[in-house]
Amino acid sequence: MPNLGAPELLIILILVLLVFGGAKLPKLARSLGQAQREFKDGLSDSAEEGKASGGSSQTSASDKSGGGAPGKNGSA
Repeated sequence: MPNLGAPELLIILILVLLVFGGAKLPKLARSLGQAQREFKDGLSDSAEEGKASGGSSQTSASDKSGGGAPGKNGSA
């Protein structure tokens, strides 16, 4: 993916301003910030639950390889 420089970011900002309008930009930014905060809280809660359960949420090697699923090993 190419790097975004100042001119590209300026063009994107202008397009967002044209699409959403100046009045809705603060509401949009607030909702994006709230969504990001909730996502981070969810990740930290998930990590805490994983530690509290002793790592039982990790998948085994057979789960990762798809072992035991009919039709995956070539014998039908």
